[in-house]
Amino acid sequence: MANKSKKKSKTNWKKRLFKLIISGFLILGIFMFFLVLLVRIGVFGELPSYAELKKIRNNTATNIYSVDNKLLGRYYHQNRTNARFEDIPDHLIKALVATEDVRFFKHKGLDFRSTIRVLVKTMMMFDRSSGGGSTLSQQLAKNLYGRGNHGIFTIPVAKIKEITLARRIEKLYSKEEILELYLNTVSFGENTYGIETASIIFFGKQPSELKIEESAVLVGLLKANTSYNPRMNKDASLKRRNIVLGQMHKYGFLKKAEVDSIKKIPVSIKYRKLTNTEGPAPYFREYVRKECYRILENSKRQDGSSYNLYTDGLKVYTTLNGTMQGYLEEAVENHMSKLQVIFDKHWKGEEPWIADPNMAMLQIKQSNAYKSLIKRGLSHDDAISAMKVPHKTEIFTWKGVKDTIMSPMDSLLHHFKLLQIGSIVMNGSNGDILAWVGGINYKYFKYDHVTSKRQTGSTIKPIVYASALKSGIKPCDFFENDSIVYEDYDNWTPKNSDGEYGGYYSVKGALANSINTVSVKLLMQAGIDSTIQLAEDFGIESYLPPVPSMALGTGEVSLYEMVKSYTVFLNNGKNIEPRIIRRIEDSKGNVLYSDPSHEPKDTVISEDIANTVLEMMKGVVDHGTASSLRTIWSFDGDFVGKTGTTQNNTDAWFIGMNPKIVAGVWVGGDNPVVRFKTTTYGQGAYSALPVFANFFQRLYSDRKYAYLGNEKFNITDSSGLQLDCNDFEEEGEPRIIELFIKEDENIGDFIKRIFKRKKDKRKQKDQ
Repeated sequence: MANKSKKKSKTNWKKRLFKLIISGFLILGIFMFFLVLLVRIGVFGELPSYAELKKIRNNTATNIYSVDNKLLGRYYHQNRTNARFEDIPDHLIKALVATEDVRFFKHKGLDFRSTIRVLVKTMMMFDRSSGGGSTLSQQLAKNLYGRGNHGIFTIPVAKIKEITLARRIEKLYSKEEILELYLNTVSFGENTYGIETASIIFFGKQPSELKIEESAVLVGLLKANTSYNPRMNKDASLKRRNIVLGQMHKYGFLKKAEVDSIKKIPVSIKYRKLTNTEGPAPYFREYVRKECYRILENSKRQDGSSYNLYTDGLKVYTTLNGTMQGYLEEAVENHMSKLQVIFDKHWKGEEPWIADPNMAMLQIKQSNAYKSLIKRGLSHDDAISAMKVPHKTEIFTWKGVKDTIMSPMDSLLHHFKLLQIGSIVMNGSNGDILAWVGGINYKYFKYDHVTSKRQTGSTIKPIVYASALKSGIKPCDFFENDSIVYEDYDNWTPKNSDGEYGGYYSVKGALANSINTVSVKLLMQAGIDSTIQLAEDFGIESYLPPVPSMALGTGEVSLYEMVKSYTVFLNNGKNIEPRIIRRIEDSKGNVLYSDPSHEPKDTVISEDIANTVLEMMKGVVDHGTASSLRTIWSFDGDFVGKTGTTQNNTDAWFIGMNPKIVAGVWVGGDNPVVRFKTTTYGQGAYSALPVFANFFQRLYSDRKYAYLGNEKFNITDSSGLQLDCNDFEEEGEPRIIELFIKEDENIGDFIKRIFKRKKDKRKQKDQ
């Protein structure tokens, strides 16, 4: 009886358990039915319709290209671009399918076997190693529309939505189109979306160029894009890559011998970060971005809506030469890293702002850290105290970004006393911008010194001398090197940088040796107003002060304007507009904007005057202030140029030209107090010219551009070139123009001028 009772009890228990399980499945089924119904009718958010799914368009980055078709960077909210299916290698597709969804080509968006496996092994048996149940179509739905937060219902609601959308997507798109959409939307980490972007960032190549082992690395990233990042975790990436290769063999995509051979290859990447602050030519890209906004204001879609630079996948084709940009960036780093060491030794034991501590405090007050503390309600003293508290930070150094313990104030002052640079290279014939460096590091220093305005120093003199020649003065006219007082201008007296006076300089000699006293005399004789007007005709839009010191570069002008103005001398007296953007296309290749190659247009000065100034600027390089191009850098090809150094060595300049290219360099501090104490280091020939020389040295060493070193200036031998005279003659030698009566000058005016000159000389001696 007892045994029968036990058997009956056991049977009842089994029946009850069975009923309980059946009831559970029924309840779960009813629950899922109503949950699916609620999801389908939009209780948890409206599902995209078939019509919307037909218009799938993810946010796509705008690509910026150089003239030699190098990807310079992107504008984006999400770093994503779209690759075409035909550009994706077959082995990458096989690696993806073998690893993520082996029955992809057999199901219609829902893989029942995988789904049951997940329900049983993962949810009931808690076996996390069993893999996921989402098909590629479901993952695509997740990538496109994300997951909302619905509390405890988040996961089941998300899965139902993704399955529903996957089924709809499968009805609308072919398998190849789904794979293309998936690979263009999936994240590879580091704010990198899409196979094309990942391929470029990790391997420096287009997807079509990927090798099997590289494709396996990228597919491996999809499981956990931080854990298997080949840059940060190379060993883990290698193991994951080999698992992917194993999956390819398991499902018949690779032979065992192939897998064994490929597994021996180490993970090797060519990492190239393309962010808004990193990558090639970041200052140039920021300038292009602003130009794009200006251009796209006038471009609309057919429906009247505006284009979005960050989401519409535009293509911007610029004039920048990727190779030349690389050479300029290398030249800048090479010189500025050495110059900063010299600068630090130069000021060893004291700070550059020692004579004006208020400048340092002004810099502190303008910082975001100080403004943030004041905004929080702290007093000035409390804010300063807070900024003196050390904490972990990173700072820029020429040996690389340094992680350190430093107070915000010390970090700020460290960056404040770093020398900065602006440099630009332009095609002198058509105005195309070829290379652009606006500072030493865009991530830390956003201020662009190509477009910022600083005193030009002597780089303005070629325009002043062109004005003098235009007024009738000849290259071999001699002027006395005496520092006279200009009474009508607050008794101002020009001074030569070397402090040397006496003797007589020809006009060409005064330009070659940058003689300030003579330059001012030429300005006064040519006329200040007419010279300023000529400078405007050259392309200088900045304000130039109508005073004698303008001849010495006291006007503040951008490097961009100065380099543009020098092209007039290369183009036989005609100016030319710089070109930045060649073309903008939409995502389908339709041209939205096109700027054809420019030709020199308006005549600014005569061909004779342009050729004469070019010939005179040869003297600057051959034996004048830029002679180091010959003596130190050993260039023997055609070069002309002009150095510039402003008062107190605040700004160092060099603008030079070969027969095809104009290049300009400015070096100084973000603030004028950051400067060298002496002209030995602070002059343009020392601080700026080496970047120019280093750039051309690299350029001429490149076989593709070596021919530029053999180009010659096309200077015609016309009556305007009367240059057969000495640069300098001792006092008392002949050919002194000021001793002769000028055109339209009567004898009375001549006598007054001579006596005034003698009076000025006596006044100078008395001082």
